[in-house]
Amino acid sequence: MGSDALVIADRAFTSRLVVGSGKYPSHEVMQAAHIASGTEMVTVAVRRIDLSATGVKSLLHWIDREKIFLLPNTAACFTADDAIRTARLGREAGLSHWVKLEVIGDEQTLFPDNEALLEATRVLVKEGFVVLPYTNDDPIACRKLADAGAAAVMPLGAPIGSGLGIQNPNNLLIIKSQATVPVIVDAGVGTASDAAIAMELGMDGVLMNTAIAGARDPEAMALAMRHGVMAGRLAWRAGRISRRMYAVASSPVDGLIARS
Repeated sequence: MGSDALVIADRAFTSRLVVGSGKYPSHEVMQAAHIASGTEMVTVAVRRIDLSATGVKSLLHWIDREKIFLLPNTAACFTADDAIRTARLGREAGLSHWVKLEVIGDEQTLFPDNEALLEATRVLVKEGFVVLPYTNDDPIACRKLADAGAAAVMPLGAPIGSGLGIQNPNNLLIIKSQATVPVIVDAGVGTASDAAIAMELGMDGVLMNTAIAGARDPEAMALAMRHGVMAGRLAWRAGRISRRMYAVASSPVDGLIARS
């Protein structure tokens, strides 16, 4: 199939699966899942990391930073100012100048506050951050974020942690058709078929955490997700057949030799 790297800003990634680092039963399980997933980018919540911890007590100890790129996120931020401050903290702590930008607008649904998200994106882009905003599956919001300088847009497939799968494929198709930056589905994936569906729609990647960390066997689920993303991407590149109302014979009758 040739080279098929996911390019965001100035970096190329072989894997199109981005994985989180929260909710695992242990750091050991998390590390095993990361390896099984084949991911090259892992998100870490700046506000939930004990930056003073060292050795095995530190979450960062269990992430191989020679093979895995850290993507700090602003989880649990409910205002633009809070998200901006958290992104700056992550950069000053030496995590990265990249940020998965989250500005939550509602505690129950965890849906993004798109107005605040756009404000924070503009500020952080001006400060030299590579911004990947988590947003609703709203084509207008995604277009505005890209226009504001986002390096990728990350619309949800379903509410965070819900496991409902891709709820609005048509919106994702519209977002992708209008996109000038990579589109990564973030949130709502429950199993490998959900990841494959996202990729079959032509999305550039999938980000997930709970679907792996909350599985009965996170390592096995991580491997399943790896193959789901790969299969979906290959299917999209191969090009599916058109849907038809009626059957079409696999062996057409035209040209058959009549036999008595």
